[in-house]
Amino acid sequence: MPRKPQPVPPIYQPEVAADAIVWSARNPERRELYAGEPTAVTILGDKLAPGLGDRYLARTGYESQQTAEPADPNAPDNLFEPVPGDHGAHGRFGARALPRSAQLWATKHRRLLGLAGLILLGAALERSVRR
Repeated sequence: MPRKPQPVPPIYQPEVAADAIVWSARNPERRELYAGEPTAVTILGDKLAPGLGDRYLARTGYESQQTAEPADPNAPDNLFEPVPGDHGAHGRFGARALPRSAQLWATKHRRLLGLAGLILLGAALERSVRR
């Protein structure tokens, strides 16, 4: 790529994925777990209009994986072997990375959210009956 690579935004801290993996391992009754709002939106969109997402990614996918900085063609890469050194879990996008995912929180607490929704629905029905 002509410019430095980046994860497709929004970028999440690696702890978000780790949290999802641990929660999923401890809750094996869930067959699937979406960790992040873009994941849920993408999967739902693919089910409703698969071609639309494909066309969007064809137009934006290449650019969204690059920063504005030019790439150094002589920089080492990890295509055929690891780059020497300990690079840690947090990289140069830490300042832009989100520390949590509201969608993952909602998935982990869906029973609580369902109960809250039922209470709100019940209150709305009671209010409409009293009118």
